[in-house]
Amino acid sequence: MAPNIQTEIETLKGHIVYLGTVVEENLQCAIKALIEKNPDLAYQVMQTDRVEVDSIEIDVEEACLRIMALHQPVASDLRFLVTVLKVNSDLERIGDLVAKIADKVLLLYKLDPVKFLSDSMQVPEMFNEMFDKTLCMFRQAMEAFINEDTDLAYKVCLADDEVDKAKRTIYNELEEIIMSTPAQHVYLAKLLSVARSTERIADHCTNICEDIIYMQQGKIVRHNMVL
Repeated sequence: MAPNIQTEIETLKGHIVYLGTVVEENLQCAIKALIEKNPDLAYQVMQTDRVEVDSIEIDVEEACLRIMALHQPVASDLRFLVTVLKVNSDLERIGDLVAKIADKVLLLYKLDPVKFLSDSMQVPEMFNEMFDKTLCMFRQAMEAFINEDTDLAYKVCLADDEVDKAKRTIYNELEEIIMSTPAQHVYLAKLLSVARSTERIADHCTNICEDIIYMQQGKIVRHNMVL
């Protein structure tokens, strides 16, 4: 007897949740690697992305397509599967961005660290707010997916502006240092890349939540978010 579509959908949902867990753990490790200047942990992050994250992403996509072909779902089931395909892709891209942050940690480790003038300008302090907000967005996006919570999904979409603001603050601070001490531009450019990758992670969290809203309400809100 062919498996029931609801059983397969629940299994698929479990795979997405597991992928999200792996990506979140990798993100936490990448942040820790940057703050602690730990190249071994950064390398571990890059290996996890290549070996585990990419493999799960492929498995989820193949499972989605198999369910579509076997059951030819309609209405809410079809919206769920379309959403899973998109969320799956966003999680894989977040994984790539996390690996990119880890790569920058490896490059920074080989360079002489910048001598910041103020304690508030040290790397952990400079990135703390942006990292905290982005991690919160990711966790809430996954919670919204698990619980099919559109209210929380809208909340995550609104939080993206806060991450953008934190990135602009970092950009302004680092660019000011680059202007005054051009010799440090290589090191500082790597930190700018970390900020840019973190902002893109937040953007993908927003994408996930926009797709959750579509899944639950059938509304496409990504081009005209009205809250």
